[in-house]
Amino acid sequence: MQVTETLSDGLKRGFTVTVPAAEIESKRTARLKEVGQSMKLPGFRPGKVPMSILQQRFGESVQGEVLEQVVSDATRTLLDERGLRPAMQPRVDLVSGSEPGSKEDLKFTVEFEVLPEITIPDLSGLSLVRLKSEVNAETVDKALTEIASRQREFEKVEEDRPAANGDVAVVDFVGKIDGTAFEGGSADDVSVELGGAGFIPGFAEQIEGMKVGDEKVITVTFPADYGAEHLAGKEATFDIKLKELKRPVEAKIDDELAKKLGFDGLEQVRELISKQVGQEYEQLSRLRLKRELLDKLAEKTDFEAPPGMVDAEFAQIWNRIEEDRKAGRLDEEDKDKDEDTLRADYRKIAERRVKLGLLLAEIGRVNNITVTQEEIVHAVRAEAARYPGQEQAVFEYFSKNPQAVDGLRGPIFENKVIDYIVELAKVEDKDVTPEELAEMPEADV
Repeated sequence: MQVTETLSDGLKRGFTVTVPAAEIESKRTARLKEVGQSMKLPGFRPGKVPMSILQQRFGESVQGEVLEQVVSDATRTLLDERGLRPAMQPRVDLVSGSEPGSKEDLKFTVEFEVLPEITIPDLSGLSLVRLKSEVNAETVDKALTEIASRQREFEKVEEDRPAANGDVAVVDFVGKIDGTAFEGGSADDVSVELGGAGFIPGFAEQIEGMKVGDEKVITVTFPADYGAEHLAGKEATFDIKLKELKRPVEAKIDDELAKKLGFDGLEQVRELISKQVGQEYEQLSRLRLKRELLDKLAEKTDFEAPPGMVDAEFAQIWNRIEEDRKAGRLDEEDKDKDEDTLRADYRKIAERRVKLGLLLAEIGRVNNITVTQEEIVHAVRAEAARYPGQEQAVFEYFSKNPQAVDGLRGPIFENKVIDYIVELAKVEDKDVTPEELAEMPEADV
């Protein structure tokens, strides 16, 4: 095998590799003989099929198989001998000698970007602040109140009074566009919570003030992004008749409520809420600490990010941005930006992510941080638990899709590296309010 370097520009590398035609032919012939040993053909004993017939039937497929193996082995040898670590899968182009039976030497080119030289900063010199918040009685009481509100019942309003915010109005309605009733726009005995969400903007609000027995025509405009395209953005009228009015009866926060929810008593509910909120606070605390750590590490990434990796990361980000833009989900600060500005902003984010990913990977590699099989199994089980009744299908999916398993391995590895760095860094605990803890900075990592 002969290797000639053709490109060395920054992180870009290029080589031309030549493999003697005799070596290719030898491997091809050996592989054809292997095929012939197992081939059954009328008129020939096993293993005695002539090479000419084997060549005719399998020559092209065997040639492709041999070339793939030779190119893979040669590329791996090239990388190992020169100590090169490609950032992404090398690009290989066949130049000559790839046809079956060719007398020319096999010649192909290999181009790739290498990983940059990364100097790991002094991790013990990092100073971090871990925000902490205690679960207090007020937080638990607030959660209990929200639970009770979801358990409330509604009783019929007997007195003659107008419908008000918070009531539930039972109505019949007929929707019309340009005076003609439209499909799906009519219904009877529909409960409408006044002040709640779920109806076209302005629908519930115009029922307020009506009394039982009243009839009224209201006008609304369907949102531009309404699910039914034939109605989106159109003005419609609704003939409404208020048939019944109900008011909420708040559930009492006591042992009876707890038992209704399946608990022994109220104290057990309070303990569960306290535990769950405490776990949420711990997760928020970790997210804030991780963000601060990544921000400080980003300041120390003074190496070049492989352009190909940045391009790939940016493409993923931009696909999401395009989807969000079509669905009207862009962040407020992005809505007024032109496309060039948006692209520039998110390309910086892509570069930051790539650099941080490379730095964390290098820290993990140097310090022998790995993901165990037990951790992968635990992650797969956790994923399966998200789909009750379909656990076996989830297990089979991961067993057949190594890339999906890699998708689980990545976050586990990153978290283990983060934990390793936090152990080395100087971390100061700081007590804050739950509101301060929840004030997450803009996520760009």
